[in-house]
Amino acid sequence: MRMKDHTSKNEKNDDSHETPGSPRNRKVSARWSPSESCKPIVDEAPIFYPTAEEFQDTIGYISSIRSMAEAYGICKIVPPQSWTPPCPLKDKKIWEKAKFSTRIQQVDLLQNREPMRKKLQRKRKRRRQFFSKPRRRARIENSESNTGSDPEEKFGFQTGSDFTLEEFERFADEFKLSYFDVKDRQEEKWFPSVEDIEGEYWRIIEQPTDEVEVYYGADLEAGTLGSGFPKKSSLLTDSKIDRYVESGWNLNNLSRLQGSVLSFEECDISGVVVPWLYIGMCFSSFCWHVEDHHLYSLNYLHWGDPKIWYGVPGSHASELEKAMRKHMPDLFEEQPDLLNQLVTQLSPSVVKSEGVPLYRVAQNSGEFVLTFPRAYHSGFNCGFNCAEAVNVAPVDWLQHGQSAVELYSAQCRKTSISHDKLLFAAARKAVQALSEIYFLNKENPENLRWKSVCGKNGILTEAIKKRVLLEEKRIEHLPKVTRLEKMERDFDSKTEKECLSCFYDLHLSAAYCNCSSDKFACIEHANLICGCDSDNRFVLVRYTIDEMNTLVKALEESMDAIKLWASEDIQLNGNTNEYDKEDRVKDYVSESTCSASDSKKEHKNNSEMNLNELSDEHRSKSQKNFAGCDNLIVNAGKFSEAKTEHLVPRNLGCSKLFGVDLCSSPLPNLQLNTSLKNENMEYSEVSQLDSDAEPRLGFCVEPINFGSVVGSGKLWCSKDVIFPKGYKSRVKFFDICNPMNMSNYISEILDAGLLGPLFKVSLEGHPDKNFVDASPEICWEKVVERLNKEIKRQRCLGEQGLPPLQPSGSINGLSMFGFRSPSIILAIEALDPRHNCTEYWENKLSTKKLLSTSTDSLGAERVFMETDLDAPEVDNLVVGSSDSLTNEKIRKVFRRLLNKANTEEMEIVHKILWEGSNSSLRRVAIDIVTEEILKSHK
Repeated sequence: MRMKDHTSKNEKNDDSHETPGSPRNRKVSARWSPSESCKPIVDEAPIFYPTAEEFQDTIGYISSIRSMAEAYGICKIVPPQSWTPPCPLKDKKIWEKAKFSTRIQQVDLLQNREPMRKKLQRKRKRRRQFFSKPRRRARIENSESNTGSDPEEKFGFQTGSDFTLEEFERFADEFKLSYFDVKDRQEEKWFPSVEDIEGEYWRIIEQPTDEVEVYYGADLEAGTLGSGFPKKSSLLTDSKIDRYVESGWNLNNLSRLQGSVLSFEECDISGVVVPWLYIGMCFSSFCWHVEDHHLYSLNYLHWGDPKIWYGVPGSHASELEKAMRKHMPDLFEEQPDLLNQLVTQLSPSVVKSEGVPLYRVAQNSGEFVLTFPRAYHSGFNCGFNCAEAVNVAPVDWLQHGQSAVELYSAQCRKTSISHDKLLFAAARKAVQALSEIYFLNKENPENLRWKSVCGKNGILTEAIKKRVLLEEKRIEHLPKVTRLEKMERDFDSKTEKECLSCFYDLHLSAAYCNCSSDKFACIEHANLICGCDSDNRFVLVRYTIDEMNTLVKALEESMDAIKLWASEDIQLNGNTNEYDKEDRVKDYVSESTCSASDSKKEHKNNSEMNLNELSDEHRSKSQKNFAGCDNLIVNAGKFSEAKTEHLVPRNLGCSKLFGVDLCSSPLPNLQLNTSLKNENMEYSEVSQLDSDAEPRLGFCVEPINFGSVVGSGKLWCSKDVIFPKGYKSRVKFFDICNPMNMSNYISEILDAGLLGPLFKVSLEGHPDKNFVDASPEICWEKVVERLNKEIKRQRCLGEQGLPPLQPSGSINGLSMFGFRSPSIILAIEALDPRHNCTEYWENKLSTKKLLSTSTDSLGAERVFMETDLDAPEVDNLVVGSSDSLTNEKIRKVFRRLLNKANTEEMEIVHKILWEGSNSSLRRVAIDIVTEEILKSHK
């Protein structure tokens, strides 16, 4: 609009930063041109009218209409008539005294303008101050804006005057009356309709004839005027407003409602978690844009004239971008990130002509407008009004959020929130909910809401699965020499870490080099940190791939996996400790205690036993039955005992699960006698054959710590095995990192509180290579699975001399822990002199009776070990009569057996038979034969 100077050049006003030719200081001379109206013909977006009952659950209602509304990108929600929240902004002190800042918008240039470089060439006299949308990243002080050093490098909005609400209403009304010539029509009591204003607005955008500049109080932070909704800290104390203070539709509460992933965001990020206010006047505009991180947004119009919206479905976002680039090639060539600046309009008529679906909403006072993920939206105000908006993130947003951060990385664009932090926090919360439902029989609306997004095809499960797969692929592409470290728990708690190249958030993993420990990069840009060799670089990981895959299984509602993850405070990112190669058992922290110090005190007070505390009788029995192994590797063929050189990280973080550290650290009690520690290595399993006649190896299990028996709880024993808390053993097996070598694995039992024992197997020297499960068998199945995966990978690379793939069931998890070793069984049984593990001892007694009643038919030898403190020592109990066995009968039986065996199997049997009666090999063989006999009688 053309305006005349309203003040003299020497006159100063309160806004000295604004030029005398600004809108506030000029009279309106431009006028409405109704004959040239350009009102677009656009279909209306859906309108929803929730009942009072539906309106109670904000997130639930948004989720319920998603399937109907998301295809439009935008919709309107009209609250029940009874919902009329008071607006604190109308308080006299705020209305008349509190000031807010504005921007000057050149409405006629929002679509039709030249690139700035052309204006510079013409040396236009009029210079402006430009700026872009403020950063929302709240944690970073003095964050960079997108403004260039030259104020005319980019088109933007000039800083306007400061107003009170009272002053702005007066100015906005005066402008509207003058522009539409309302003063001259007072007798007719006429005012422009929404259709009149809409047609004129798009005429200004598409066919500008005059300069039209207006003010807009946009993106006003809560500290400026406050919120338009009542808050707990509000001066309003009337009990009638309490329902509005606590309501989920109060935008101060929305982002952090149960069911919104933003509830896990710790910081009050302005404009994302904390609402922004928008004070508008006629023609003030919000240009085409999507929300940060493609979040949902909810806008409420507190009072005033309508706000007109246009929305494009998120599924057609790229088509809108193409249309804008097509019609504004020069602007995008000059400023590729133009759409991020919120300074460009494109007429709905043009958008529709390009085949892009478009929908309209007219928002009135007291109504909400909801925008969906990646749905472009724009619009304008029909007059003086006040709106408030904030973001929200129901779980279905996660898939869109992942796409957003990948897009930001490709565009080298900074993020506002840590997507991975929110994603994994939501997953942990969901597992906790599943645990409450399945193990505590506790159901409530909150945990049922989380359960609804889990399962094999659940929205949350799919989001985690996709992220884990992406991370696994990136780690696989790292150079082989790259070392992985556990990330410190507080790695990004104070300051969010981002890639030095693409600004990707580094919550889940980060690469760095010793030469520049203050620089971090994402995995894909690890080579850009410095010029050092790859073997000098490290990659910090918050979770191992195994831990994340277990999380996926937990979300798929695998009971064992849920047990591993569910707790009051799941912490898989423990404090970083220097790695210690000594044989240690981790000092556990019980979830049921109040603090770590309390747990340690409880540890010292526990009545745990070690071999030194056993009676002389049982100690001598245990020592007598331990037989040393001459070699750590039995029948390993070409796989020698050569030591493998491991890359030991400088700092290794200790994973935690259920508050239990999964790495090694000293346990203050229950250490093995030195004499036993050097001698007691037991074969866990005699060599067997699979269907392809590939030999299973026999493995030596070295007990490190027998732990203590937990008398209460069925989970700490089965009918076949007692699981002592703190138990720890060592065994050699193919190295999952280098299968051509054999390495030590540490098997141990941890305390998961009410959920019972956790079984952990870790590669010694590589504590980040660990496998945790509620079952010892599954732990070792995971080891074999990882081993086979590595063998296949190295075969593809042409490596020679690799071992064969290990068939499923080739090793027994209980045996690898040592729970099939007679001497280890003796030692563990001695820890329970009062037979507190009822299920185990009852089964042992019934087994003994079964054997004693079947001696005639078995005709075999049975070793039965008694460990009751009150019973006499028994080494071997012969079952059956040797008189019933003749030489001829033995020959026939052995020939039938040996006819089915290959050469290696016969050599193993020969070796066992030549061993003395007290040898460990013979005892293992007898134990396995006994097991098979028992199975045949079931």
